[in-house]
Amino acid sequence: MELIKDTLAGLLRHWAEVTPDKDFIIYNDRNLHWTYRQFDERVDRFAKGLLAAGVQKNSKVGIWANNVPDWLTVMFAAARIGAWAVTVNTNYKSAEVEYLMQNADIHTMCCVPEYRDSNYVEMLREIVPELNRPHAIGKLLSARLPELRNVVVLGSERYEGTLNSEDIFNIGEHISDIEYKKLTSSVNCHDIVNMQYTSGTTGFPKGVMLTNYNIVNNGVATGDAMKYTADDRLCVCVPFFHCFGIVLALCAIITHGASMAIVQDFDPEAVLKSVSEEKCTSLYGVPTMFVRELTHENFDKYDLSSLRTGIMAGSLCPIETMKQVMDKMYMKDIISVYGLTESSPGMTCSRIGQSAEKRATTVGTPFPFVEVTILNPETNHPVADGEQGEICCRGYNVMKGYYKNPEATAQTIDSNGWLHSGDLAMRDADGYYHITGRIKDMIIRGGENIYPREIENFIYQMPGVSMVEVVGIADQKYGEIVGAFIIQKEGANLTQEKVQKYCEGQIARFKIPKYVFFVDDYPKTGSGKVQKFKLREIGKQLVDEIISKQRV
Repeated sequence: MELIKDTLAGLLRHWAEVTPDKDFIIYNDRNLHWTYRQFDERVDRFAKGLLAAGVQKNSKVGIWANNVPDWLTVMFAAARIGAWAVTVNTNYKSAEVEYLMQNADIHTMCCVPEYRDSNYVEMLREIVPELNRPHAIGKLLSARLPELRNVVVLGSERYEGTLNSEDIFNIGEHISDIEYKKLTSSVNCHDIVNMQYTSGTTGFPKGVMLTNYNIVNNGVATGDAMKYTADDRLCVCVPFFHCFGIVLALCAIITHGASMAIVQDFDPEAVLKSVSEEKCTSLYGVPTMFVRELTHENFDKYDLSSLRTGIMAGSLCPIETMKQVMDKMYMKDIISVYGLTESSPGMTCSRIGQSAEKRATTVGTPFPFVEVTILNPETNHPVADGEQGEICCRGYNVMKGYYKNPEATAQTIDSNGWLHSGDLAMRDADGYYHITGRIKDMIIRGGENIYPREIENFIYQMPGVSMVEVVGIADQKYGEIVGAFIIQKEGANLTQEKVQKYCEGQIARFKIPKYVFFVDDYPKTGSGKVQKFKLREIGKQLVDEIISKQRV
């Protein structure tokens, strides 16, 4: 592999010319197939429409939508004219969206009308009451969002004060090819193409600026790790607003000229059906997605034998789940990828041919052209193999920085160019990296440092445990105590006492969970990451209730 200098939109144009009739985007549920040429032409039309609406190079175009077909149309159209596609978490509510739109200086917000229990149009009307007043295209003036000029509702429905998709396609017809070509030819690989906001597992989001060079090369490395060719078909059921979807999926596919079968909203049977009918060779997901697919009542009805590879990432991969995916879903070549939005996102990954245990318990070895090291969080000096520290990287994949936040950028990327992940890790003697937790997740109980991942790895092995998350819960005597939140397997009958007894004599007494809570699910970000800070809050409330009852 060599680092390439193609842009995202340039790659689309390349495949539209080389393999014009090959499927690029497929929606099995509505029999929608867009070839590379068809999609390239659609992107040109939408990009011209954005220009007619006042979008220019470096303008910020928001995308607030689930995986609808035109999610990618908006992103590629923005990329083609050098605008930034700013991805918006589908779970955001009014205050969060207003903060992001203001912080990101959104010029044009593209959204679906509604999603799940949220009416996006109504939320935007609350934030931008000026939408209810007459205004010309590209001339919206908002008191609270001074950079906002348009709201585009994807689809054909009409909403007062907004544009729809057809409006954008139509107004673009007035843009001359000469003007259009001049702007598109000015876009280069080091231009920012995408801004994603950190998922907020530990605090309020920051805008991560990613260039074409960042995400295209990360896509190359990801696809190469799975030996992608143009014949591969990836079933995409992870959200596009997150790096998992937009880089590990989209960029891995477009850098190899392959195809994507997209599931608009995750549903285990829709995934199984799409894989079966579209003969997908690859599938991505977080562990809970794979568990829901494996345990679906109609699992055996679908032929998944076309599957070969894929990615399981986003959280700890249980060895048993990894083995079942490799066996029952035919994904012998499944890998895991570790990274963060700020590293575009891949930093390390496992490789085809490694044992299920290696792929589940380590995050593999560094991506090509990426340096990875483990630094002592206090001294910033490298630690020896087998010692724990903060995993850091440097290379082409490091973000350009946080938008309008040089202080946070300097705290994350040090003077030597190392991107600090905030994750604790160790490298073993064979060169494999093991993630052991987050620095902020570390539990300090009476002066003892406790790493949740170590306890989670142990409790995962207990019969009846499906998922486990360990957090520190505030305590007056010890500062923090260990709490475990467990999702049981169907039919299991675990208790706190049984879990504690299982741990006795196997792990140090101070690491044994003082409290064990059994739950049906975990609070998560829109991209599926468990929000441990919320579990800590929930744990504290539950412990306080227990103590109050004991006093009575």
